[in-house]
Amino acid sequence: MTEQDTPEARAGAAAVTVAGGPGSGRPGLDQRRILGAAVQFIDEYGLRELSMRRLGAYLGVEGMALYRYVPGREALLDGVVETVVDELFGDPDVHLEAHAGWVDYLQRLAHGLRRIALAHPEVFPLVATRPPAAPWIRPPLRSLRWIESMLQVMTSAGFSDEAAAAAYRAFSSFLLGHLLLEVSALGVDTGPVEEPDVSPIADLASYPILQRMEPHLAQDVAAQDFEEALEALLDRVGLLLPPRRRPRKVAVPKNL
Repeated sequence: MTEQDTPEARAGAAAVTVAGGPGSGRPGLDQRRILGAAVQFIDEYGLRELSMRRLGAYLGVEGMALYRYVPGREALLDGVVETVVDELFGDPDVHLEAHAGWVDYLQRLAHGLRRIALAHPEVFPLVATRPPAAPWIRPPLRSLRWIESMLQVMTSAGFSDEAAAAAYRAFSSFLLGHLLLEVSALGVDTGPVEEPDVSPIADLASYPILQRMEPHLAQDVAAQDFEEALEALLDRVGLLLPPRRRPRKVAVPKNL
């Protein structure tokens, strides 16, 4: 089967490049150029090598010159995560609206996030570990706009607020686990580089669905989610058996 999500397969079709690395031809500095260069630096040298001094040298300036646009390393790392996740907006195969239904929407979104992980495997552990804008936001889909979009799609399709929140948790858990394993298999160190600062909770005034659903998203249902995901996995594994050897009835998760 053709690998559709690799940068090589997507070249010229949906490849998204960050702005402002060395040789970009853009004079001077601005925050967008600095963050774009930081993503490219991590892609080339790894996250552990990134420092303000080294990034400055990468851009051909003194490291101190960067502080005018980025307050420090923590802000730089947050900006790198935002820059990479925002590549979804430039992917023509990922849509903010469900033009062909919620299943197609989630498939496109999942493949878009996988393309990001494969294009930036050295950055992806940062996407997975940086503190989100609110405690209940789950990586790798960390953008409030994209989470609002997903919840809008699910509730418009008939899911209750509680069911849409559960779908968001399950979708995030599947992607995070699978993609971390995938980049780890490429030799990337997926352990945290340092203990990050706690980010302030984001203002949700511009995201009415997120604001409405915050109580559902904030519930601690990790144990229930684990049991349900495990039962679903075992049911899927059971389908690998010949029909006559499969369990007679599908297990029903508790608390349903």
